[in-house]
Amino acid sequence: MPREASIWIVIAVYVVFMAAAGILSSKSTKGMAAFTVGGRNAGAWISALSYGTAYFSAVMFIGYSGSSGWSFGLWSVLVGIGNAVLGSLLAWLVLARRTREITHRLHIKSMPQLFEMRYGSRNMKIFSCIVMFLFLVPYSASVYKGLTSICSVVLGIDETLCMVLIALLSALVLVLGGYAATLKADFVQGIIMMFGVAVLIVLVVVSPQVGGLSSGVSRMAEYMQHNDMAPLPPQAALSLLSTILMTSFGTWGLPQMVHKYYGIRDDREVRRGIVISTFFAFLVSGGGYFIGSFSHLFFGSELPSGGKDYIVPNMLNQAHLPDILIGIVLVLLISASVSTLSSITLTACSTVSMDLVRGWRKPNISDESTARLTRILCLVFVAASYAIANYPTPILEMMSYSWGIISGAFLAPYAIALYWKGINRAGAWAGMVGGFLTAFVPAAVSGFTTPNGPVYACAAMILSVILCVVVSRIASRLNWKSGQLNPVFYTATVEEWRRTH
Repeated sequence: MPREASIWIVIAVYVVFMAAAGILSSKSTKGMAAFTVGGRNAGAWISALSYGTAYFSAVMFIGYSGSSGWSFGLWSVLVGIGNAVLGSLLAWLVLARRTREITHRLHIKSMPQLFEMRYGSRNMKIFSCIVMFLFLVPYSASVYKGLTSICSVVLGIDETLCMVLIALLSALVLVLGGYAATLKADFVQGIIMMFGVAVLIVLVVVSPQVGGLSSGVSRMAEYMQHNDMAPLPPQAALSLLSTILMTSFGTWGLPQMVHKYYGIRDDREVRRGIVISTFFAFLVSGGGYFIGSFSHLFFGSELPSGGKDYIVPNMLNQAHLPDILIGIVLVLLISASVSTLSSITLTACSTVSMDLVRGWRKPNISDESTARLTRILCLVFVAASYAIANYPTPILEMMSYSWGIISGAFLAPYAIALYWKGINRAGAWAGMVGGFLTAFVPAAVSGFTTPNGPVYACAAMILSVILCVVVSRIASRLNWKSGQLNPVFYTATVEEWRRTH
């Protein structure tokens, strides 16, 4: 059987499964609660794998692992370790249980709702809705770019056609089944990703270019010694550190990641989810960056045609992997990317329909109509992502703009509020706006072409934390109206909260 036919058969089986998941889930997603949080009854495996598949997409496998491996060599594996320890283990330990408890008790379905109920500010809810919808689009677009690069290299198909196919697949799952469909699909996709990455690591390591683990590591270490990469120069070390911090702590403020905690069944499932999500991240992220760290053994010092976005696709193409495995690898990347796209799209669109339309402009709209509007917005979002994906910005930078702006704005007001009752509306506004501007202004001034996106993203998150704390204390001491506390948020039921507000 021809190579392309074998690969397409594997992909076709996956597409049929995804369509079936969407159709079967559509029967149980009639209202917004079912469409957005799936009835809040998710177990540990589903929640953890859904978190992991939303975390790691073609952006990581293609954009970040290739670019980091090229720039930092074996040091790039530290990014994968950081993602597992800081972005998964520590994130679940710090955020999951408290987020689950608050969102269950107060029936919160989105991050903008959490901000409104914690800080008593409708304007903050509106601002966060707009930021989410606008700046999740570049992240979604970066996922498209990651997939098109490998499909064009391995299958030789037109990049535009690839983008259209992925957009249609993501839209199908979302419009039909919403959160329930993505959870079920994510569970199977997570298994595919773990199996695919494990096999991929072995076959890349034994490829002629690498020549085995000890030989490959030894040759890469020698290459790094002769090319000023061991140790890294100060500028490169700063870039590596900022990449680790942005891709790890950045997830703490991303609404589509935080959203995974809302639907967990109970604290027991949270504890189990911590272990599962950490193992998943070590294997998938650590494995992805480990593969990318051998890029110079394939290409020497000359980048392949197309630039850094095409490093990993050409590595896989040159490693002479079996046809069936190439198909599995593509399904692995499609799985990871569709999961991420679904999470991004659902988060961005549901918050617009719930928090902007129903929560502000048309409060009397029915639950079913809101769910219908969300489905329509999902189609609009997918189309916008496709359009932005054609903008000539590298994958890594496109994603860093999105993560920096959104996490810079949201991480501190959200995470601090889980533990510190002293944060107030003035502090939250200062942190939100300060973090947003720190990441947005440099990117906008450069025409979204600056190569320092991760550095600005880290600066935005750090500054936002400082502003939240400092301005909250100032507002409290000066008895500003915006400095008042909201202790009811931490103990009240949703009915009690509504009576006091």
